Amino acid sequence: MGDEVKVYVICAATAIGRGQAKPFSLSRVSEEGETKPFSIFAVRTLDDQYVGYVNVCPHQGAWLNIGEGKFFSEDGRRLRCGRHKAEFEIETGVCVKGPCKDKIIEPIPLVVIGNDLCLCGIELAEEELSAFDDHDDDDTMEIMISPD
Repeated sequence: MGDEVKVYVICAATAIGRGQAKPFSLSRVSEEGETKPFSIFAVRTLDDQYVGYVNVCPHQGAWLNIGEGKFFSEDGRRLRCGRHKAEFEIETGVCVKGPCKDKIIEPIPLVVIGNDLCLCGIELAEEELSAFDDHDDDDTMEIMISPD
């Protein structure tokens, strides 16, 4: 009863087109109270549902959009890791092809409130919600924080 669920607006729901994904570089507060990087992405499905995942491939821990910056397989029907081409079901995050078959991308709870897409139940460091500083020496990070 006394536990409130924390809700954070991460973007306007319309900022993600149907059939597209958008990455976010946030900071999460750990159980020990430490602030840690928290890279996530949100997907808006063709039928206007939103799903979110931690942006870490279960195979070797790389961002899914590492390399060319894309989240989807060539046909757009699955999520795909840019490093080893593992493919995941969009709605469940389950790997159906590749080196981490049957493993899952960690889901995150998203909800649309009004016109805002919100992350809920995970404590973020509010001063870091705008994204990390640009890292000129890391092209992949710039892809992570650039809008489509």
